[in-house]
Amino acid sequence: MSGDSTSSKRRAAAIGALALGCATVLLAVYILIVEFPRGLLVLGLLAVAFLAGGYSLFRRGALRLASAAVALAALAGTVLLLVLEGDRGAEGVLIAVGFALAAALAEVAFRRRISLPRVSRPEHPVLFYNPKSGGGKAAEFSLDAEARARGIEPIELKPGADLEQLVRGAVANGADALAMAGGDGSQAVVAAIAAELDLPYACIPAGTRNHFALDLGVDRDDVVGALDAFVDGNERRVDLAEVNGRVFVNNVSMGVYAAAVQRPGYRDAKLRTLLDTIPDVLGPDGTGIDLEWTGPGGHEHRSGAAVLVSNNRYRLGRAVGSGTRPHIDDGLLGITVASDPVSRGAARFLQRPWREWSAKHFEVRSKHPVPAGIDGEAATLTSPLHFAIRPGVLRVRVSRSHPGASPSAAFPEGLREGTRELLRISIGQDDSETTRQKED
Repeated sequence: MSGDSTSSKRRAAAIGALALGCATVLLAVYILIVEFPRGLLVLGLLAVAFLAGGYSLFRRGALRLASAAVALAALAGTVLLLVLEGDRGAEGVLIAVGFALAAALAEVAFRRRISLPRVSRPEHPVLFYNPKSGGGKAAEFSLDAEARARGIEPIELKPGADLEQLVRGAVANGADALAMAGGDGSQAVVAAIAAELDLPYACIPAGTRNHFALDLGVDRDDVVGALDAFVDGNERRVDLAEVNGRVFVNNVSMGVYAAAVQRPGYRDAKLRTLLDTIPDVLGPDGTGIDLEWTGPGGHEHRSGAAVLVSNNRYRLGRAVGSGTRPHIDDGLLGITVASDPVSRGAARFLQRPWREWSAKHFEVRSKHPVPAGIDGEAATLTSPLHFAIRPGVLRVRVSRSHPGASPSAAFPEGLREGTRELLRISIGQDDSETTRQKED
């Protein structure tokens, strides 16, 4: 897609997001005024449903069933009120749809492609692929044949094989560029060796969720096209992070989720296992979380529901771009601590339930070994846990047909900044997009 057509698309999306967002807000205000106090009653029932549902998560037996029943009754009351409102109920649905569409258009408007430096093609690139990752994407897209057609040597990761040994063996045989098609845990292994040896690396999105590929600016829907990173790709340098010397590309989680991942039945019944874990850990008779850390102000803290340490900061709690990292080259860890809902109390209910900050180093202490999820894989770490960032150590190759930047790279942080930027884009004064380098 040319730069002019891309700019026109983004401008149209910005105009649509502003128009739809304003119309939806006006409709919501109108309904609240006309239907007062029925609208407040709907909000009250939703609040009861939320509180009762949350309470049920931390209880077992009769208490869980009773609180879940209250939550369902409150939701049923909400639906009944909306049905009785007739046209007003339909307008309520329009409000929800309007906000969702406005957010989707804003995502298109803020999407960007960046220019990356041109680099020469490697002479002996090697692709490592896990045939079972992502439900068998490697076979579905014939990655081995597609790699050979591009002059890339494919090496299959067979059951029981040691990926690190395979990679180092390939390098010893002359590999001068490394690619991985598999989950993010495997990506971390190959990326760590590429960074150690200062070799180009390409992330092929053949895993299940491909979070690392997304934040690198790799098109997750173009598995085969990602191989072109070693054909005519451009290069950027990004950060890696480590915990006790082990490299991770996304994050390390500790707390409820990490405890659930450790359980034998997690892979077969993830939701049920997580629901069973929450009361065991955070309930009134739960074991709690034995974690201690120092906050950004220098104060010592403990407990909490979860601690997440990431390779650069995640965008959280936003209507647009939440759950992605705007950048992976800021040279800082992202640290997020979710508070324990049971200990928060009613007075703090409306406060944001997590705290986040950035740092180059972070330490977590415990009296026991710490269950953790490292890039989604279960692990047990020895205390203290030393986290550190490795700024700019990884040379990432990205196909020129892919964005080259995270989908949230150009997203403003707040509503005011977002509205201002949408206005700038809509009138043609957008300077956030950097077009790709032209062909020589």
